[in-house]
Amino acid sequence: MSNIKECLVCKKSSKETPVTKFYYQKSEFYICPQHIPVLIHKPQELVGLLDGADKLQKG
Repeated sequence: MSNIKECLVCKKSSKETPVTKFYYQKSEFYICPQHIPVLIHKPQELVGLLDGADKLQKG
């Protein structure tokens, strides 16, 4: 995990948009408000971006 605070999905940095930190499998990640619904409702879209995303269930 890099020290850069950027959205896991769109790669916008915290200088461009607010980002929220979340923890998954002992690592920390950031996600912007636009993509929080993806994390909650469409986690399958995170496959390839987040290890183990294929095992996440829809909220």
